[in-house]
Amino acid sequence: MYYRAVLIWFLFSILATLNGIMRNSFINPVIGEHNGHIVSTVILSLLIFFVTLSLIKWISPKNRKEAAGIGLLWVLMTIAFEFLAGHYLFGHSWDRLLADYDLAKGRFWVLVLIVTYFAPVWSAKVKKIN
Repeated sequence: MYYRAVLIWFLFSILATLNGIMRNSFINPVIGEHNGHIVSTVILSLLIFFVTLSLIKWISPKNRKEAAGIGLLWVLMTIAFEFLAGHYLFGHSWDRLLADYDLAKGRFWVLVLIVTYFAPVWSAKVKKIN
């Protein structure tokens, strides 16, 4: 089950990368960086939810507690990747990486993490997995 969940997380990372390319290439030039960030965050959140909904039976959690464990795994992997790759591979400062979590400045990246955590639980409920 967790092996499948990790595979799905890699799919999310591809979708997130494509979403970022779309944001920088098409959305931001039209509506600006701040609004582009918001639109991109909503798009990625919806993609994560619908992919999870489509594949939750394949992932095959036995119950909602296991589904929550999958969500937690995905969030931890996302945060680890965001900070470790962001800092060590892409050279971003820790302050820049933390800035995406600043709700007071209109940064809504945390919505992606919330949806990522709850998507398996919500999907298990919709698909009637105990």
